[in-house]
Amino acid sequence: MNVVESKFVGRYMDLGPATAGNYHNSRNIAERAYRKADADDKKVISGMVSDCEYVEEWLTTGRRPGNKRGIERRAGYEREVLLDPVRMQAFASDSKAGSPANLTDDQRFQLQYALDQLSERERECYVLAHGECFSHSTIASMLEIAPGSVSEYIQRAHKKVSNAVENSLFFF
Repeated sequence: MNVVESKFVGRYMDLGPATAGNYHNSRNIAERAYRKADADDKKVISGMVSDCEYVEEWLTTGRRPGNKRGIERRAGYEREVLLDPVRMQAFASDSKAGSPANLTDDQRFQLQYALDQLSERERECYVLAHGECFSHSTIASMLEIAPGSVSEYIQRAHKKVSNAVENSLFFF
């Protein structure tokens, strides 16, 4: 562990760059101050100690402390992007202006083919979620269905779109 020389800047001690070692040193300093502090100061100092422990763990492990799952352990539907969100939004807005986000006729045909594989309710939920960027709860209130149903429809739509993309000659 590299220990950086600390220096005083005014009344404050500069421990150097934000490294795990420097946060460890900061935590030790705060723990010593905690032992000498009165009851009112102990609350503030204990917050400093816990913040230093949190950052130190994050810097040493490279993961957010307390997360149950890292991104590499997410379910497939949580980490896959089947269709480019910008394309899906351009498809939903059906704009013909000269924006680079607009779709060519071939791209529009490919998206229409993938969406044709879905039931009407799945298509509604999928387009509202990915094309119009509404939250699941907003979609549920718009369609007057349960939010869990919206999630289920979108998951089914993801699977069907994934199969359409994998098994179609139209997608390249």
